[in-house]
Amino acid sequence: MEFLYEYGLFFAKAITIVLSIIAVVILVLASAVKQKGEKGELRLTNLSEELQNLKHDLKEELLSKKQFKAYEKQLKADEKAKEKAEKEQTEDILEPKVFVVDFKGSIDAAEVASLREEISAIIAIAEKGDEVIVNVESGGGMVHGYGLASSQLDRLRQADIPLTICVDKVAASGGYMMACVANKVYAAPFAIVGSIGVVAQIPNFHKLLKKHDIDYEQHTAGDFKRTLTLFGENTDEGREKFQKELEETHVLFKEFIAKYRPELDLEKVATGEHWYGQQAIELGLVDEISTSDDVIMKLAKEKTVIKVRYQLKKKFADKIAHAASLSFNGIFNKLAEKNQPLG
Repeated sequence: MEFLYEYGLFFAKAITIVLSIIAVVILVLASAVKQKGEKGELRLTNLSEELQNLKHDLKEELLSKKQFKAYEKQLKADEKAKEKAEKEQTEDILEPKVFVVDFKGSIDAAEVASLREEISAIIAIAEKGDEVIVNVESGGGMVHGYGLASSQLDRLRQADIPLTICVDKVAASGGYMMACVANKVYAAPFAIVGSIGVVAQIPNFHKLLKKHDIDYEQHTAGDFKRTLTLFGENTDEGREKFQKELEETHVLFKEFIAKYRPELDLEKVATGEHWYGQQAIELGLVDEISTSDDVIMKLAKEKTVIKVRYQLKKKFADKIAHAASLSFNGIFNKLAEKNQPLG
């Protein structure tokens, strides 16, 4: 029995290695397909209708038959009154809309590719009286990535479309760079906000290479083409230049914040520190304490709330990779069950 158990384990390991190789190949192929520039699709979801349907279902569940019948009767009366009011209007006035966008940012802010599509679509269809809510969740990252994300949000302001930012968890550093662009910023009580600063961390392996007699050469044209290096010996001059560049970036960051929130005391808040929502409101970093859910539900009573999402279409290679992953997990679990040693 011990031989069979060991053989089973060997077979399971062999299958695991083979399937892992196949999965890696499939993922590489899928990545190659994506790099060729695949197109996505824009999806619109009527959140107002979803909230109304949820309310209707809850009423049906909780009310007695008589109460629910009266509730539905009132709903029909309200709908007829609304239709009558619309017919009596001399002008064709469209019901104002609220467009909702989610931005969950990574370090390189790669999600800005979808954000720009969403913003472009909203600007193309927005009418007078419409507004936009962007739920931002990011701890920041690369300056150029979040600079572009902030510029995308500024397009809404340039188009005179009111912009609201909601922070439920975190909008720090580059995340706050995005948030400050809004006409109004909401934050949950314990959402992390701020971190208006610049940081860079670079490991250096020069001593390790030197210990093992490994030479490293770096050739540049221009005194400061490279200030700090991973493998070469860093100089005080290079460190000084690198620090100067960080300070210059911080100045640009503060100037950007001041442009949109001139009332802020930058000497107090642009120290790189972060605060929780209930502290941030006292400092002027946010305008009101609330979750995005409450903001949206309140607006849904008066306006049509539509969620806008741009996503890439799943390619055949993605589906194969997903199927391979599921198959691998299934096979491995079965082998583990079959090859359990007997007690």
